[in-house]
Amino acid sequence: MKAPKRLLPLLEDGLIDEVLRPLMSGKEASVYVVRCADEVRCAKVYKDAEKRSFKKAVLYQEGRKVRNSRRARAMEKGSRFGRKETEDTWQNAEVDALYRLAAAGVRVPEPYGCFDGVLLMELVTDDEGRVAPRLNDVSMSAEQAREDHLMVMEYVKRMLCAGLVHGDLSEFNVLVDDYGPVIIDLPQAVDAAANNNARAMLERDVDNMTRYYAQYAEELLETRYAAEMWALFEAGELTHESELTGLVIEDEHSADVDAVMAEIQQILRDEEKRRERLRADLQGEEP
Repeated sequence: MKAPKRLLPLLEDGLIDEVLRPLMSGKEASVYVVRCADEVRCAKVYKDAEKRSFKKAVLYQEGRKVRNSRRARAMEKGSRFGRKETEDTWQNAEVDALYRLAAAGVRVPEPYGCFDGVLLMELVTDDEGRVAPRLNDVSMSAEQAREDHLMVMEYVKRMLCAGLVHGDLSEFNVLVDDYGPVIIDLPQAVDAAANNNARAMLERDVDNMTRYYAQYAEELLETRYAAEMWALFEAGELTHESELTGLVIEDEHSADVDAVMAEIQQILRDEEKRRERLRADLQGEEP
């Protein structure tokens, strides 16, 4: 096929040898199957900011660190240079997240680098070399749903241990090969500690995945992995070894409003009696 314009520099530099076919086009990028020497990989070509339809991108960019103060000021002002830096930061966020998550034991496509807005990475396939389907195109038994849901919750936990929240996790951003789920699409991954929206995004990610798997194993709707993970994360106790249960024990000592009000009223009555005795003492009378 004719190579897309954005892939021509990679062909000229020998980073890819041939563009085989388009794979998919999404809200922030188009993906192509390419040949690199003897390997078949994929090239993710990010769309320009004005063409990208990813909603509320600013929410995802909150807390992303830019070491160079000049770049940070330019990005804040929105100058031409700043817009380019913002775009570069957005694109590089995915390759950085892929490296971090792979090191944390999360199954993600292996990255080979980001080159001028094009991310080269592993093409996830089954044992016969066919492109792995997305989770939304897969059906399964209840037993398989419970097993894969638990595996995804483990990956979400490991992401959080690495300081990241996916932010857009759903059945459309998970591939399934012969070994189970593979997490994809991470340019919007957020810093769990620095982004004020991280907890809400974590809850949404977990809810999306739980609702999907619950189509096959309805009891999964009773689990509360997001609340459990976040409580451990906030307490600084979440580790790779943390065994999740999906349960959250409610505080049995939560405030009883009626009891608190009754106690306040009793204190006021006692105080009034104390003042009456004090007045009586001052007047030389018996209380």
